[in-house]
Amino acid sequence: MNVLFVEDEAKIANFVRAGLKEQGFVVDYCDNGDDGYLRALDNEYDAIILDIMVPGKDGLSILKQLRREGRNAPVILLTARNELDDRLQGLNLGADDYIAKPFFVEELAARIHAVVRRSVGDRQNILTVGPIKLDRIAREVTCNQKAIELTSREFNLLEYLMRSPGRVFTRTQILEHIWGYDFNPNTNVVDVCIQRIRKKIDPSDEPSWIESIRGVGYRFRKPEPS
Repeated sequence: MNVLFVEDEAKIANFVRAGLKEQGFVVDYCDNGDDGYLRALDNEYDAIILDIMVPGKDGLSILKQLRREGRNAPVILLTARNELDDRLQGLNLGADDYIAKPFFVEELAARIHAVVRRSVGDRQNILTVGPIKLDRIAREVTCNQKAIELTSREFNLLEYLMRSPGRVFTRTQILEHIWGYDFNPNTNVVDVCIQRIRKKIDPSDEPSWIESIRGVGYRFRKPEPS
């Protein structure tokens, strides 16, 4: 799952990002509300985690404006102020859940899964393109009903491509979403990971489901109309 995490406390941010990534989440992070709001507008996330007290736009302002813009991604509010008024205000503005600091990352991860299930339903957590079926909750992949074993990074990359069949993603976009913004842009890890996935999902006598776009990046092939 792709989540946006807006939090200005560095220690909390690093701890939560590491914990969520270990559990298979792709985390897009920023440390202020202004950038967080813009990213929420420019990208589609499965869930958004907002600290109420951040520089720039505060979490409640971001939530209010996103709902006005018709953005319905589930939102979980983080706050050190565990007061009833704060919780009620956030819920009335359209928050899906809240969690007070301090908290366990495992609890946050469970709440993310819960709000996503409530928001989109279990059926939409299944991505199916051609013979390939990806279960985003169970984190399972099958091809022609045969189970495919993928690493966490391979699963996240495959999901990222399968969510938009036919759309071309640059290597930089893939690096930023799967490996993080601070990763060396000159590395070939994207190409290596793509090759590993291809070996696992592609029938030997058919074109690859992951197409290379020369000089640009990759896209997941759309199946031919039946």
